[in-house]
Amino acid sequence: MRIVAVADTHTFQADLEILPEGDVFVHAGDLVRDGRLEEFGPVAAWIRRLPFRHKVIIAGNHDGFFESDLEASQKLLGDAHYLQDAGIVLDGVHFWGSPWQPAYADWWFNLPRGISLAEKWRLIPTGVDVLITHGPPFGIGDRDEEDGWHHVDRVGCRDLLTRIERVKPRAHLFGHTHVGGGFWQIGDTAYSNVTTWECERAATVIDFDPVTKVVTPVRIPPPRR
Repeated sequence: MRIVAVADTHTFQADLEILPEGDVFVHAGDLVRDGRLEEFGPVAAWIRRLPFRHKVIIAGNHDGFFESDLEASQKLLGDAHYLQDAGIVLDGVHFWGSPWQPAYADWWFNLPRGISLAEKWRLIPTGVDVLITHGPPFGIGDRDEEDGWHHVDRVGCRDLLTRIERVKPRAHLFGHTHVGGGFWQIGDTAYSNVTTWECERAATVIDFDPVTKVVTPVRIPPPRR
């Protein structure tokens, strides 16, 4: 199974280079900028046109329309699968998606660190092959920038990392931090920050073997500098 993954397109999808062929398209959140359903319309139309057999979408902290009008948002997506603390099995591969992250500015799908977030992560079941979250786990692809390039913080979630280490998904795809793109094989899990930072970075491509559960990086674009 070839997975082509992006995040943080923020309505700039027209600037994204032509996506390579694959079996599953994954968008790990931040499809728009201001969170309005009207803003999502052209983005959803782009997703509907993509020639992938399967499409899996989660929300990010900019995607407030999924909170305000979930039914209308899902209808716009057509046959794409929207996952919000939910899973789906595609061609024998178990995907699970969740949009939450530690509170980050005054956006959507924010929760305080600690009990509230840990409760969301406890919903991630064992047996997941590909985990998709908007935010990163602590310490892996989670660099953030403030005040230009002068201040860099780690913004990932420790409780998410703890849950991943317990349930051991074979792949974890995420975005949210625009400077943290990359791929890391750590223990049983292949982690990948698939951010496009508003479509200046290309899509990430990985292969997932449904039989052996082996994850192979095919194309990992360089991180933002």
